[in-house]
Amino acid sequence: MSELLATLRDIVGEAHVLLDAHDRAPHEEDWRGRYRGRALCVVKPADTAGVAAVLGACHAAGVPVVPQGGNTGLVGGGVPHATGNEVVLSLSRLNRVLAVDADNLTMTVQAGCTLAAAQAAAAEAGFLFPLSLASEGSCQIGGNLATNAGGVHVLRYGNTRELTLGLEAVLPDGRVWDGLRGLRKDNTGYDLKHLFIGSEGTLGVITAAVLKLFPALHSRAVAWVALRDVAAAIELLRGLRTRCGERLTAFELVGREALGLVLQHIPGAQVPLSGGHDWHALVELADSDPGAPLDDLLQTALASAMEAGVVSDAALAASDTQRAALWALRENISEAQKREGFSIKHDVAVPVGRIPAFLHDTDAALKSAFPGLRIVTFGHVGDGNLHYNMSRAQRQDNDVFIAQTPAVNRIVHDRVAAHGGSISAEHGLGQLKREEVLRYKSAVEMDLMRAVKAALDPRGLMNPGKLL
Repeated sequence: MSELLATLRDIVGEAHVLLDAHDRAPHEEDWRGRYRGRALCVVKPADTAGVAAVLGACHAAGVPVVPQGGNTGLVGGGVPHATGNEVVLSLSRLNRVLAVDADNLTMTVQAGCTLAAAQAAAAEAGFLFPLSLASEGSCQIGGNLATNAGGVHVLRYGNTRELTLGLEAVLPDGRVWDGLRGLRKDNTGYDLKHLFIGSEGTLGVITAAVLKLFPALHSRAVAWVALRDVAAAIELLRGLRTRCGERLTAFELVGREALGLVLQHIPGAQVPLSGGHDWHALVELADSDPGAPLDDLLQTALASAMEAGVVSDAALAASDTQRAALWALRENISEAQKREGFSIKHDVAVPVGRIPAFLHDTDAALKSAFPGLRIVTFGHVGDGNLHYNMSRAQRQDNDVFIAQTPAVNRIVHDRVAAHGGSISAEHGLGQLKREEVLRYKSAVEMDLMRAVKAALDPRGLMNPGKLL
């Protein structure tokens, strides 16, 4: 190991190979403080050549590598194991916006660029990069790509996969694949970037990307809506799509428990409606035309839904301050959960029309098995993506609740499969054992994944080599 450490110092400089326990600590624990490991070291290259040299050296030495972006993930996929024999590869120094192409409506950024920095660069050039997450001040573009992040504007703009035109990635043995093309039409063969997007670092390390830009939005309308039930949310979404078309940029569902945690733990949080409703939606319309009559359009649509009994009550923001306050109710849910304590998280996607049935069936199964369990539901209804989380019963011992995690997960996973959905599992794709992956993947999918991995890295020395 000493020879490898000396090589890594030669590549990136001694200051960027972190060996001290105090320096390694932020990279060995996830944002929630749930997963902890121990790294051999943390290496911080400054460019793609540095990443390639680090991976090549680790590959030659037979040492696993854990790629890490902003370390804001919730499933522990970017945290090393406790063995102390893995190198954490931090992309934080690859943080530049390389180019903005106004004619092609694209932006080229390094993987360690934070999402907020990418958004700001696009805005400074007069454009919009629409990916938006609560963690955007800390999460990095490489991590967004590796997890195919969605966010609150998937309804209009799609997942990160749909916002990406080109990629650069380094394979486990140090070879560099240069796919940094900004082509809107590229039909010259396999679209290799899609192998890396959503792969969670199991096939290589993304180092740069060409991202799509859009016209800047100059008018917005935001409303906080009380709903009759979850089925009413689907009905309202259908009506808003019909009336508002592409101006509908966000439709977020917030359950009573999720909202209650925000009101309890986030200072200054206030709900603009009275009545203690079980379900709310945060609705946003946006347009590039600063004179677009969005408030009138949204008010008319909500009034019609209220007359039909779909909407119980609604409050329309009258200023930027009020719009920000409504969004804060949604964006602070994860922070409120963290302050509440240990939670069991699931990132679930089911067909939009199946959301009510999924929640009905899964809620009933969980409450029957675990009386008093608090189910914290919120998410992006437009793409069927729910954050379906559990908090312990009010007077339950935390250790007892933690011990229930496998049984809770099994109920949720089985119900997701029954409703034709998918789930981002705890521990991340790279750290799942083969028998666990088989719960989500067919045998054919497993064979394809194994073949791709073997083609890119015959020795399987990335940390996620444990997958297959």
